[in-house]
Amino acid sequence: MPEWRVPVDRHGTRHQCPQQTLRIRHLTAIVEPSPTVRNRSTQGEAVALQHEVITPHRSVQSALRVLETVARHGTGVTATRIARDTGLPLDRLIPLLRMLSSEGYVEQLTDDGTRGAYVTGETLSRIGSTRDHAEALREKLQRTLDGLRDSIGAAVYISRYVDGEVRVTDFAAGPRTPAVNEWVDFRSSAHASAVGKSLLTQLDVNGRRDHLSRHKMARLTSRTITNEQVLLNRLASQPATVPVLDLQEYAVGTVCAAVPITAGSAVGCLALSLPVEHAHRLREAADTLNRGAAPVLLSLAI
Repeated sequence: MPEWRVPVDRHGTRHQCPQQTLRIRHLTAIVEPSPTVRNRSTQGEAVALQHEVITPHRSVQSALRVLETVARHGTGVTATRIARDTGLPLDRLIPLLRMLSSEGYVEQLTDDGTRGAYVTGETLSRIGSTRDHAEALREKLQRTLDGLRDSIGAAVYISRYVDGEVRVTDFAAGPRTPAVNEWVDFRSSAHASAVGKSLLTQLDVNGRRDHLSRHKMARLTSRTITNEQVLLNRLASQPATVPVLDLQEYAVGTVCAAVPITAGSAVGCLALSLPVEHAHRLREAADTLNRGAAPVLLSLAI
């Protein structure tokens, strides 16, 4: 995990010193896209939605540069100075600062003389605590997922490809946003689920073939693809920036979407599920999911 050093007093006078400097190590490398994630221009049949093109890892790289800059100025730093230090234009910086403020990573001072300047926020200060570091990270990630669930109106999931298997590691659901019923183990149904297909698109061809050789492509619904070559062609034609869909391929009555959240060589995705009667919301929900990927990836990267 990266090491953080943060100011303890968020509201009192801040004095810049080495002990109060936030140190972010290797995080830029952490959020670089995996070399197995390729740029693709052909739209596959699996995804027929128009969509917003959003690249979460680039937003996170920029956000980390902003956090480094804010941390170096313990008494506060203006947006203009941040723009100058990071090289980010203000029209890109302001939305980033808005996102970082809403997530609690930075906050604006209101005192006379420093009004409008940005300082390290409470969330980042807590994450920087050695005693509470792991717990704070877990809580922050869960809060981010809960907020995304509420903004989309759908259950959301984080899934990773670990040791050759699909694993759902975190999720947020509720009475009005029920989680999908895992009636078939997700590890055995990557060929049908949005989560599985999103993870498979991030592998190279040999990795995909290896996975499919270990897991039979069973027909789970009438819409499930069971022909290996057809699936491989669909995966190869899937644009990296387009949400992958599951239109009742895993389970009758459920539609899903997933977007990659690539962190270095790790393979992961952020997904949502909706009852089929809400399928008309899938396009809008998938775009909101895509926009929400940057805060989630930032929670994973810190």
